[in-house]
Amino acid sequence: MNKDIMIGTWAWGAGYNGSRMIFGKKYDEAELTEAFNTSVRLGFLNWDTAAVYGMGSCEKLLGRHISGKDDIFISTKYFPNKKFKSGALENSFNESMERLGRKSADLFWIHKPNNLPQNLREAIPLIKDGRIKSIGISNVSMENIKKAEKLLAKEGLKLGAVQNHFSLLRNDQQPIIDYCNSKGIRYYAYMVLEQGALAGRYDADHHFPTFSMRNLAFPKSKFRKIESLLSMMKDIADKYGIDRSQIPILWAIAKGATPIVGITKPTYAEKLSDALKISLSDEEINRLTEEARKTGIRQQGSWEPQ
Repeated sequence: MNKDIMIGTWAWGAGYNGSRMIFGKKYDEAELTEAFNTSVRLGFLNWDTAAVYGMGSCEKLLGRHISGKDDIFISTKYFPNKKFKSGALENSFNESMERLGRKSADLFWIHKPNNLPQNLREAIPLIKDGRIKSIGISNVSMENIKKAEKLLAKEGLKLGAVQNHFSLLRNDQQPIIDYCNSKGIRYYAYMVLEQGALAGRYDADHHFPTFSMRNLAFPKSKFRKIESLLSMMKDIADKYGIDRSQIPILWAIAKGATPIVGITKPTYAEKLSDALKISLSDEEINRLTEEARKTGIRQQGSWEPQ
């Protein structure tokens, strides 16, 4: 199952929209190198990044790690402005490839559905000449997906993937997940751990760094609302002898999604590898879903469409 997981790198880079701003800490590059090497050794070969993660710094850092490693699957993204600008997607693609040290992207995303038809049309020549091996769209509605499918089909092309926010605390994606799976479109779930809120390492007394975006998005009051959910996660994790942080990941897999999991420490890769040997029961999935529903939380990023 390892090959189906995507490893995320949003926390890797510095600068604007990077590790310190979003997560409240800067990660040690030597430890990130160890985390990368451990992940690859364990079979995690699919890696996800984006031009806006650290404004290119995540791509640069990942690029140094994948140099000479042709077996690494690379996924990256173009974040379109509200106003369409001809050539912007291709320019972003070229800049990303330069930072990553690649000539092509295994999976290239339109990060937000701003001017989606125009941006998809601009991506078509890159798909046809092989620079983009598969095209994906992110933060999208069912309507966006169907329109993208129709536009690409006219060119004899197929939508490769959808990437949306999906977690125990953002459980409104099942119709889209089921649709994607029925159409052979890979559905990737981001923020399955809600940037660490569902990892079990934080609570109302030990919460996120004060000066971080994730602290603003998930304050102490929300941690109090998920205490019972975190407790249930621990009970299930203890039953299987795995870390509590892996329960939301296994839940997302059971729901038909491919999780994107951030890895910043080698131990995180090891915990993930151990957990993927386990499948939660239908009864456990239902209990977790109901307990999450009781929190009344619908988590949403500031960048997401309503």
